[in-house]
Amino acid sequence: MPPTLMPTSGGCLLYACGESWDAIRVPRSVGLTAVGNLGPRCGAVAEDPAGLVVYFFTRCGTALTWCVENTRGLGPGATVTIPPRRRTSGPGPHWRICPGDAGWLTDADALHAALLDAFGKPSEIGLTTAPLAEPAITS
Repeated sequence: MPPTLMPTSGGCLLYACGESWDAIRVPRSVGLTAVGNLGPRCGAVAEDPAGLVVYFFTRCGTALTWCVENTRGLGPGATVTIPPRRRTSGPGPHWRICPGDAGWLTDADALHAALLDAFGKPSEIGLTTAPLAEPAITS
């Protein structure tokens, strides 16, 4: 994935979204909770301490339909600052989860559910409802 803009300070590069992946920008505290919720299903996660956000990477096209309150899907026309491959602490952008051999991507449905859980909202994915009590029989 070639960088699309000039290198930034500290060895970071700006990459265009929508070419190899889309990015989902999430407030840091919620994003870190979602990382824990996802566990081994989580792909690479970059942190930008200046913006107090983290970025998850999803398949191209995800940003077009992304709809989780207080997050933003970034597709074509957006860029993300990508830190050097093994930078795991600041100052500046760094990886919370480094890209691995298996790739960068997190499944969008799993991320959606993990973020709803992190925000304290019930996930619509995989939920079933059961009645609280049997209806009373009257004659």
